[in-house]
Parts: sequence; structure tokens; C-alpha cells
Amino acid sequence: LGLIAAYYYIQYTTVELMASSITPKTKIRGIIEILSAASEFSSFPIRHGEEKSLQILTRTLSLKLPDSAQYNDANTKALILLQSHFSRKTLSTDLYFDKKSILVESINLIQAIVDVISSNGWLKPALAAMELSQMVVQGLWSKDNVLLQIPHCTNEIIKRCEAYEGEEPIESIFDILSIEDDARNDIFRLSNDKMADVAAFCNNYPSIDVTFKVEDQNDITAGDPVRIHVQLEREVDEEDLEEMDATQLGLVSAPLFPKEKREGWWVVIGDLSSNTLLSLKRLNLQHKQKVTLEFLAPEEPGDHNMTLFCISDSYLGCDQEFSLPLSVAANDSDDDDDDDDEED
Repeated sequence: LGLIAAYYYIQYTTVELMASSITPKTKIRGIIEILSAASEFSSFPIRHGEEKSLQILTRTLSLKLPDSAQYNDANTKALILLQSHFSRKTLSTDLYFDKKSILVESINLIQAIVDVISSNGWLKPALAAMELSQMVVQGLWSKDNVLLQIPHCTNEIIKRCEAYEGEEPIESIFDILSIEDDARNDIFRLSNDKMADVAAFCNNYPSIDVTFKVEDQNDITAGDPVRIHVQLEREVDEEDLEEMDATQLGLVSAPLFPKEKREGWWVVIGDLSSNTLLSLKRLNLQHKQKVTLEFLAPEEPGDHNMTLFCISDSYLGCDQEFSLPLSVAANDSDDDDDDDDEED
């Protein structure tokens, strides 16, 4: 725990809170509450008259506050402002600037939460924490329509997307890119300046090609190390790649996040059936990146189905998952032990 606190420059009391509060069954609501309870938020001021403003905001929150919540408590304030961010609520100037500070600090804290969960080997809470990172960057709930990430997108535009009668339905950012210009303009009905913002976001939205290979796939023995070589490659036109500044690759389009941010990606191997996280690596991606993940093969010989996840820390709707079947052979030493037992 001390190593995690030192690596992310966060208080040890915060890491202790994470470790003692998260369980294998923790869902995104619990992780939001744990995040907001961080010691880093305890020093935020509660200004004169602000308790009343926080109470008013609470009436429209998606998630009910815990019974222990107090409006004069800085951590309760952090929880309210986080939820207000996901719901895109209008705030007073003071609360708006407080929210900006909370959002910037949250990214670091969420990465620490993922590491704490990973050290316990729990898959589903880790995936929930990664989802929370996307919510913080884009200012949306994970259940919201992913198209709302696009600048100037409204519920009216979403309705026109749903009513679109083209060959394919419009359900993702990639679908927006694939339709004809006239159809896109009719759906958005925005000024040229705003349409330029839409185009910039959609063209920057990451389309990642993920390939992977299991080392010695036909020779995996129970309890022995398994290595998976994974490559992430951003799909970019070669002409665009030559023209653009390489440092611009991977810059996140996030109008509601108060600081420049680069894409981070978690590559995860896990077993959904047992809620087990087997291996995790986090990387920054510009054009192409390779990473090797390692874990111990199951002790039980036979066929096992793992899952490889590629999870963005910044965008909703671009995560990928792949089935990872493994055929595990019995360990010869186990057979020898069995033979010895029979002879005894």
C-alpha cells in the first residue's frame, strides 16, 4: 500500500481507506463513494451559505447520499460535485472551480484504486473503477448514450440518431463517421463552427486495432506461467500520420475536463466467471504499443475461457474484449506425485 501511495503521490490514509472499503462485490456506486472520501478532498472549504446550495443540488442527484453524509463535510461536497459533473449540472462559480480541482485529482486517485483492486485479484470492481475514470473525463454516467460525448450533442440530436433510417443504426461515434455528410448535417443541425467541433472530436475518437498471441499456446501446463503478447495500434491514415505532429496523437478530446489529458489504456486479463483479475498493465498510446502480460495457468487441467480487455481511461464506448480460450495440460510432477501416493 505504501508503494501505491508513493507512486501516485497520494496520502497513505487514502490508500488505507481504499484497501479497507473495496470488496469483490463493490460496484461503481461504492467506488464513487470511496473516491469522494479520499483525504485529498478533506481540506476543501465549505463557504458561508454553501450548505444550502449543496442541499439543493442533492435533490436531483442520481445516487442517494449515504446516511452518514453531512453538508458541512468536505468529502460529502466532493461526492455531490462528482455526481453533478456526471449529470452536467450548472454550478455557481465557486463550486465550479472546486469541481475542477476535484476532477483533476480524481484521475490519479482512480488509478490508485485500480491498483489496490488489482493487488487483490478482483476483476469486476477493477472494471467498474476504469469505467469511473471515463465518466470523470467525459462528464457522463456510464449508462448515458455514448454520443453525448460529442460536443454540442443534445437529447434532441440523440432522438434524431435513433430515428435515422439508414442501412445501419447510429449507435456509436464510428457510426457518425460512416454516414454521408448530408445525413450527418441533418442529424446535428448545427452551425459550421459547431460542426467543426463535432468533426474534430469524432476524428480524434480512438479506433484501436488490438492483436494478441499466446506464447506456446499448445504447451500450457497447470500452474506454470502463461505469457500473452498484446499489440495496440491506432488506426490512422498514413497521409494524416505524416502530416500531423506525432505528439498530438493520443491527446484526449474532453471539453468538460479541465486539464489537457493523454489517453491511457488498461490491458487486462481476467476470468469473469470467478471474478478473478489475472494480469493488468496500463499504458499510454500514441500510434503503436506492445505489452506482455503474464499470469499463472489454472491449477485445474482442461479447457478454460479467460477474457482479454482493452479499456480506455478517457472515452466511453471504445473498450474492447476478446475471448481467450486456454487448454491447460496436467503438470507431470502432479502425475508423479499421484503415482507415488498410489505406491504408498
